[in-house]
Formats: sequence, structure tokens, C-alpha cells
Amino acid sequence: MEEGAEDLRQRKKQNCTETDEMAPDEKNKENPNLGRSPKYVLFQRFAKLFFGCVAAVTSGMMYAVYLSTYHERKFWFSSRQELEREITFQGDSAIYYSFYKELLKAPSFERGVYELTHNNKTVSLRTINAVQQMTLYPELIASVLYQASGSEEVIEPVYFYIGIVFGLQGIYMAALFVTSWVMSGTWLAGMLTVAWFIINRTDTTRIDYSIPLRENWALPYFACQVAALTGYLKNNINSSAERFCYLLVSASTYTFMMMWEYSHYLLFVQAVSLFLLDSFALVQTDKVHEVYKIYLFSLFLAYLLQFENPALLVSPLLSLVAALMLSKCLQMNMKKGTFISRMLKIMYFYLVFTVTVTMNFLLKTFVPHKENEHVLKFLEVKFGLNTTKNFTVNWLLCQESLQTPSQDFFLRLTQSSLLPFYILVLIICLSSVTQVIFRRISGEPLKEKITLDDGRIGERPEIAYHVIHTMLMGSLAMILEGMKYLWTPYMCMLAAFGVCSPELWMTLFKWLRLRAVHPILLALILSMAVPSIIGFSLWKEYFPRIMTELSELQEFYDSDTVELMMWVKRQAPVAAVFAGSPQLMGMIKLCTGWMVTSLPLYNDVDLLQRNENIYQIYSKRSAEDIYKILTSYKATYLIIEDSICNEVGPVKGCRVKDLLDIANGHVVCDEGDSYAYSKYGRFCHEIKMNYSPYVNYFTRVYWNRSYFVYKINTVISFQS
Repeated sequence: MEEGAEDLRQRKKQNCTETDEMAPDEKNKENPNLGRSPKYVLFQRFAKLFFGCVAAVTSGMMYAVYLSTYHERKFWFSSRQELEREITFQGDSAIYYSFYKELLKAPSFERGVYELTHNNKTVSLRTINAVQQMTLYPELIASVLYQASGSEEVIEPVYFYIGIVFGLQGIYMAALFVTSWVMSGTWLAGMLTVAWFIINRTDTTRIDYSIPLRENWALPYFACQVAALTGYLKNNINSSAERFCYLLVSASTYTFMMMWEYSHYLLFVQAVSLFLLDSFALVQTDKVHEVYKIYLFSLFLAYLLQFENPALLVSPLLSLVAALMLSKCLQMNMKKGTFISRMLKIMYFYLVFTVTVTMNFLLKTFVPHKENEHVLKFLEVKFGLNTTKNFTVNWLLCQESLQTPSQDFFLRLTQSSLLPFYILVLIICLSSVTQVIFRRISGEPLKEKITLDDGRIGERPEIAYHVIHTMLMGSLAMILEGMKYLWTPYMCMLAAFGVCSPELWMTLFKWLRLRAVHPILLALILSMAVPSIIGFSLWKEYFPRIMTELSELQEFYDSDTVELMMWVKRQAPVAAVFAGSPQLMGMIKLCTGWMVTSLPLYNDVDLLQRNENIYQIYSKRSAEDIYKILTSYKATYLIIEDSICNEVGPVKGCRVKDLLDIANGHVVCDEGDSYAYSKYGRFCHEIKMNYSPYVNYFTRVYWNRSYFVYKINTVISFQS
């Protein structure tokens, strides 16, 4: 027995010695940097960072140059006169640029700001704070930069304006590049993100045909915020980098909120993602709470600088963040292990939801604000909970951006290979995150440091955040097609990260229990080979198309609109007030500076009502009714657009005249078919006939192929 025990002790000692000898080798395999000199490791990291940053900046600059070149080829911008250039800004874009022009014409910046905040020269019978109502902070910044930089003698105002927007789009591209690079560890993912973004430009941005849109100013800052947040949520980040990411998140969140009136809704979706991340213990709670504080600080500061904008106080973001911090405070003050603390943990989701809804209701009750009832009605009809004849609601439902995505959208993403790889990456990451959640529920702690051999990509908090965030935005994009401009860029980023990440392939191989080939080696090979093959195929198929697109000169010249604007500037009196479609009125305001009765803005109840009333010129109502509507807004000139009056839309029931007939009760249904009926003819048709009573109220003063301008008579003879 003693000899057997002695033999066992010798074997254990021998095994321990072998283990100690093998441990350094295994550590070296896990971390190849061990055993190398600190200077070599530092140089390697610096070189990787330097070349990655150069690639990101180069990608952003090339994209900005690409946009500028494409814009020049599309509109022949440099060879146009000022009026012809301004006509390319249509709809609400025209309004934004018109205020930029007014700021530059003002005798001083202070005077210009005062005139915008007390504006009574744009909409008849109304004095508006244009800076608050239309979020004109981008125009304020652009005008300050233009005058302070002494660019008056170097570059024209319009080139300076669109140059800033194109530059911001370059920053947008660089931020997406960096986000994908930070997640995957290789800037090859950033290059693939850029390629997919440009190829799917139809579904990633609206910069092509509407430069001054608020989202084109705001989304680059949101992309920077997401990039910084991605780095901030990482577990193995050093203190200096964490502090830098925190400051960048703070600055970009506040700037994003100032640039776009709908930014707090997008931040609300992000806050929900962080809430779910924290609820399942997938991230450090302290970091999430710091982001909540950034939200609160940004809301408070934006509220003050946006002239105490009540929309920020009643926003769902404020209610959610306040509810989250209050619920967490209750949890922290409860003694752990007690019955109440356990119940509170189980009912955490219910508690947060209840407090959020209650707080939002109380804020809307006590904070004076303009309730957008048309939005609530729109949602009710959109989800089939109600029906309506309301013109504004039905008009919104007919807008392409507010409808469900078409099959062409998914077909385009599939043809560019983006959608298949996005779905593959999302399934793998979501499955891994789900596994991590079940481990956390069962009490298993998260690993502090995850190695490639672990194959647990879902344990990385930044990956879990992006999975939740992209799913929430994707769900919204399935309801509203306009949301695709927020979702598709992050599809590009997530898909590129996935195919370039060895961890994602290793996670897949762990599930497949691959033994024939060394899984780590195969994961490293695939993370280089797959994106290279994708990149080569995209370059072969789409690069010639892009070069052809840039080399072709496209013709854009609207002679009828140019002639109309020239007539208004030369013939209309200074005190003239024009009435017509909101889109045309935006162009009138920009190109001539004359006062109008309505604007193409949809966040103001009064303006929406004005738009509906002015649109009655295309309905089946009497000349007297139309005359009373126009004179109630002090209009002196009326412009009829032939394209609206004789519109032949692809979807019957979505034409302006169809919506007006429904709202006015002029639609009669007979055996399943609907017909428009009224004792009066359609006003826009009848007025062209020049017979009584129309000639008694209106006098035609100008016309061309597309537009008919009528002077509204001040002295009339009421005849029937």
C-alpha cells in the first residue's frame, strides 16, 4: 500500500511539471503578442491604427467628392444661373435654403437671427419663430462659417452650403467605417461597409435629390455617436479611450438633437436597446447609466437653446430615461435577497413600462404643447384600427415614405448581396446573444476576457447592442419605408463586420463542432477570403456602372418653372401674397422672396390646415367658396399647376383631387365602383374656361404649359 501511494505521488508531481511546462506554450497560442518586445507590439498597434484612420478619412473624402461630382453631372450646376440653381431645391428643401439666403443678406448676424425668430414675411397673417419651428440651426452655423471664414470673395454661398452637407456625408461614411472596424478589428470591414453603402445609395440616403433635408445634417452626428458608443461599451477598453468615447458620445448626442426635430425619437429607440441590454445583464450597468445622464443633459440643454421647446419635455425619451433611473434607484435601495427585491426584479419590465407611460401622460397634461392629433389618427388608420375621410391623414398614408417597403427594396438589397449576408450575420449574432441571456438567467457570470477560441461573440456588449438596435430599426422599416434610410446604413455596417470577424466564424464552427480542420485557422482564413470575394464581385459588377453614372451628363432644366419665377420677380408687386400647392410655395419663397399662404412643412397643425384649405383649388367647389378661402389668408395671386389638376397617378385614390373628393363627400359608390360627383365642376378646370362667375373673382395674368396665374380680384360682382 505504501509503495502504491508513493508511486501515485510521483505521477502527480510529473503531471504538474508537464502542465507548468505546457502552460506558456498555450498562452502564446492564445495571445501571439506574448513573448514579443513591448516596442514591437506598440509599433504594430500604432501602424494598424494609423493605416485604419487613413483608410477611414480617405473613404469619407472620396465619398464627398463622389457626391459633388454626381451632383454637378446631374444638374449642370456650375453652368446654371442663380435662379436655375435654386429651382433644384424643391419642397421643404427650398424653405431651408431660403432662410440661409436671408441670413446672408441681413446687415448683421444678430439682426438676421432676430428676423428669423420674429418672422412675419414668409407666411401671411402669421409671425413665426422659424428657427424653432423649422430647426434652422444648420443654416445659422453655415452662415456664420461663411461670413467668419471670409469666403464671400472665394466661393458662392450655394457652393459653400452644399459643400458643408457633402462634407458631413463624408464624416457619415467615415463613422460607419470606424464602427465596423471597431467591432471586427480589421479595417477591411470598413472598406466593405463603404462599398455596400455606395452601391445601395438609393436606399441609404436621400442626399441625391434633397440636399438641405434635416436628416442630411443630423445623421452624420448620429453615426459618430454610434461609433463612439460602440467603443464605450467594449469591456477591454482602457481608461483614456473610454473617456474619449464618453466625451464624443456626449458632444454628438447633443449636436444630433439640435440638428433634427425628430432626433429624440431615434434616441428613444437607442435608449430602449440599452435598456434591454442592461436588463439582461449584458453590459456594465454603470456605463448604461452614464449614457442615460447624457440623454438627460442633452434634452435639458436643447430645451433651453431651442427656445424652451415643449416637444422635448413631452418626448418619450425623457419619460423612458426618467423611469429607468427611478426604477434602478428603487432596486438599489432594496435589500438584496428580500421578497420585495426579488419581486421588483421580476416585475422590472412592467415597472419601467408603467412609469414611462404614466410620466409621459402627466407631462402632456401639465406641459402646454401642440398635440399632433393627425399623427395619432395616422397611426390608427395605418394599423387598421380606424378609417377616416380626413384629407391630411389620407395624404400622409399615400406618401411613399410612410408606406410599407416595396418588393423592389428587398430585391435591390439581395442583388447587391447585402441582404443575404446581413441575415446570416444577424442570425449567428442573435443566437449567440440568446445563449448568453440564458446563461445569465441561470446564474453563470460573463467572462471578463473573451478569446477567439471561446466562440462566444454574443458576450461582447457592443455586439449585443447592435443586434438589438438593428432589429428595432428593422421592425420600424418594415412598417414605414422612410425608415430604411436609417436602417440600411447599419445593415451595411453589421453585415461587413460579420463577414470580416473571425469571432463570428468561430462561433459558427463551435456550433457545428468542426473537427476536420483547425477551426481557428479556418475562421481567420474565411474572415479574409469571404470579404475579398464579395469586394471583388461588387467591384466587377458595380464599378463600371458608377463610373458611367459619373461620366454621363444628365439634363435637368424646367423651363416652365424658370419662366414662372422670372414673371413673379418682374411683374408681381412687392406686397403680393401667393397661393398654391405647398411645394410650389416653397420654391416661390426661395426664388422670389415673396410672401406665401402655405409651406411644405408637416409638423404644425395650422400649416397643415392651411395646406388642406389651399388645396381646395383642385376640388369640386364653387368659385365663391374658393374665393372666400383665399381671401381669408389675404392671398392676392393664385397659381394652378396643370400637373396636379390633370394628375394621372399610378394609385387611384392617392391623387390630390381624389383625396379632396373623399374629404368633401363628393364620392359616390355604385356597384363596387366609386365616382366623384358634385353640382360644381372641378375648380382648376372650370377657371380656365374664362366664364362667369369665375371671371368675376379671378383674372388670368400669366400662363404657360405648366402653370396658370390668376389675380384675385378685390372688387367683384357676385353673379351666379
